[in-house]
Formats: sequence, C-alpha cells, structure tokens
Amino acid sequence: MAASLLAFLLLLVGGMFSTSTPPPGPLEKVFQYIELHQDEFVQTLKEWVAVESNWVQPVPRLRRELHQMAGLAADQLQGLGARLASVDTGFHQLPDGQTLPIPPILLAELGSDPKKPTVCFSGHTDVQPARQEDRWLTDPYTLTEVDGKLYGRGTTDNKGPVLACINAVSAFKALDEGLPVNVKFLIKGMEEARSLALEELVWKEKSGFFSSVDCIVILDNLWISQRKPALIYGTRGNSYFTVEVKCRDQDFHSGTFGGILNESMADLVALLGSLVDKSGCILVPGLYEHVAPVTEEKRMYEAIDLDVGEFRSSSRVKGLLFDTKEELLMHLWRYPSLSIHGIEGAFHEPGAKTVIPGRVIGKFSIRLVPHVDMSVVETQVKQHLEYIFSKRNSSNQMTVSTALGLHPWIANISDHQYLA
Repeated sequence: MAASLLAFLLLLVGGMFSTSTPPPGPLEKVFQYIELHQDEFVQTLKEWVAVESNWVQPVPRLRRELHQMAGLAADQLQGLGARLASVDTGFHQLPDGQTLPIPPILLAELGSDPKKPTVCFSGHTDVQPARQEDRWLTDPYTLTEVDGKLYGRGTTDNKGPVLACINAVSAFKALDEGLPVNVKFLIKGMEEARSLALEELVWKEKSGFFSSVDCIVILDNLWISQRKPALIYGTRGNSYFTVEVKCRDQDFHSGTFGGILNESMADLVALLGSLVDKSGCILVPGLYEHVAPVTEEKRMYEAIDLDVGEFRSSSRVKGLLFDTKEELLMHLWRYPSLSIHGIEGAFHEPGAKTVIPGRVIGKFSIRLVPHVDMSVVETQVKQHLEYIFSKRNSSNQMTVSTALGLHPWIANISDHQYLA
C-alpha cells in the first residue's frame, strides 16, 4: 500500500503537465501524516479484505457481499467530502434462473477548478474466488502481515490501490493542503466478470462525468520490480474458453466400465494437451499470424530495471521458460499466451476414488495482444479442438464455448501525458 500511496502522491504533487520541481514542504507533511496514520489505513484495508466480494461465483450470498463492498467504498468517498453518484447498473440472471441486481458503479468528484487538470482514478472492489485450500499460506479474507508484506485477497488486486488513492486524498484534506488537480473516482464491483454495464455508462457520461477528465489512471496494475513503479500503456486482452466432453450425465465405476468406454477425461486431457507445448508456444494453427513483428522496440526492454534472478526468487519457482530479461518481458507483455486453469466435474478431493467422470469441462484462456482479432482466435481455437477430437474417433460429445472476451489495448507512448 505504501508503494501505491507514493506513486499517487508523486502524481498529485508533481502535477501531470508540469516539469518544475514542487516545494518539499507540503509533500513532507503528507508523508508524515501517512506514517502517523498507517495503522488506521491498514485497519480499513483489513475491513475491506474481510468482505468476500466475489463476483465470479454465482452465489446470492456473494452478491450481497458485493453490495456491502460498494457501501464501504461509498462511505470512504463521502468521508472525503466527494460529490458521489451511485449508478444503478441493472440485473444479472444466475444459472439457476434467479435475477439479482448488479452492484452499482460509484462516480465521485473532488474539486472543479477549471484552471486545474482533472485526473480520474479507475479501480474495482470485487475479487477472484479464494480458499485457503487453494494453497494460500494464510486465510485469504483475513489481512495478515508476513515479513513486512500484507497478504489477503484484494490487497493488491484491487482494494489496496483503491484505498491508497483515497488515503492519499484524505491526507491532503486533513492537512488542509489544496489538491493540485481535480480528482474523480470510478469504482466498480464487477471487473472480474467483464465489467458489466461499464461501457454503456462511459458512453452515457461522455458529456457529463467524463467531459472534464484529462487523464484516466487505471489502478489495477503492478510494479515491475520492488524498486521502481511502472508506467502502464497497454494490457493484453483475454479470451476465456470452456471445452466440455460428455459421455453421459452420471459418473461410472472403473471396475464395471473401465476399458470399454471412450472416457471423457481421457478425451479432455488430450484436447487440453494439444493447446500449448513445453516451451509455452501456442499450438493453435494461425494464431500467431497477426502478432506484430518485433522492431526496434526491443531496445525499450533492455533499459527496464528487472533482475531475472530476483524475479524468479520472489515468484518462488525453480525456473522460468526464458533466461534473458528481454525474452521474459516480451512473453509477459507483447506475445499472446495460453494458460490451462482447471477441470470441472473431475474428482479432486484428497483420497482415492475409482470413478470415471461421465462429463467434464476444461477451462483455459488466451491472453491476446493488439492486431490479433478476438473473433478470429475463437474460430481458430474451435476448429483446432474439433480437429483433435475428430482424430480420436470418440463416441463422446464435445462442445467448445467462449465464456469471456476482453480486447487488448495499447496507448501512444508519445502522447504528452506519457512524456510528462
């Protein structure tokens, strides 16, 4: 959180479009205030982390947690004296037919001085599912300090950064230091599920809330190292797929049916194994055709401060697929990647169970890069899996579906805001 606060403060005090050095006085006071109130800030983060605001799993209890989280964020913004609008975003139908309201999008404003630039900070308060059984070292919904670091679901993605900005503004307000920019907040509660209703709201508020915005800062990003903040000018998109293989709805006993069936799990494992090789190369034909060729941009990676050994050590892995900083960063940022996430319907509890699953669903996603068309990738994936499945001559049914589609984006790094 301290790192996020520092980055935010430097932006505020430095001013987006100014090259002059700000006087040290106000900044030193703000830093002192933050140090004195650090325990309060951490306590608020602890309260936020404790809310299981999980949008991904369609459970009514978790939907209520999302609305509770929106209320906590609204309280913080109102505590700053912000003008706040809680925008109703409609309803979402669950798989069982229930219809529940989507959590509101919060729009907050502090300051309207036409002589100052306006910065809009965009973040979210929903999180991915987490259980301690998923190899968390601590309870994911109890903020825990280990070796000077805070662990808890949402601490980094994205409750912590949202609170860091709110806390930085609160420091200026408490010290009666005028903010050098007008500040706006856009806080949503369904980012982990395509940010439902957000695009519609942005278009609707183009001439309203967003009309005076000079710069939007996305809070949902990481530092590339522990020493320097990162200036993000693009992100990879994401196509999320499910592939279902069905023999029948009920499971089988292997002592009764083993050896006489096309087993759905065997088919699925073969399908998933056909997607990517041991070097991380995606095996779907044609997928790399529209990836932009590497140009002199490679020099940019050479200048980035990243220690590969330190990165590997902090990641707690024995090895990485690439040894050089440049190759590592390019495969993280400018090339597509494919990851396999899980299998639904398979036996996964501790112990032994001699079951043959009758129906299984594999889940995988592809991180997309600019120039790669999402609809084309979806067609390529389906054609590839249909081909692999046909070669097995299986009597089972196979269905490929796209569960999520998010486009990549990239900004112009020669823009005056990035140059500043």
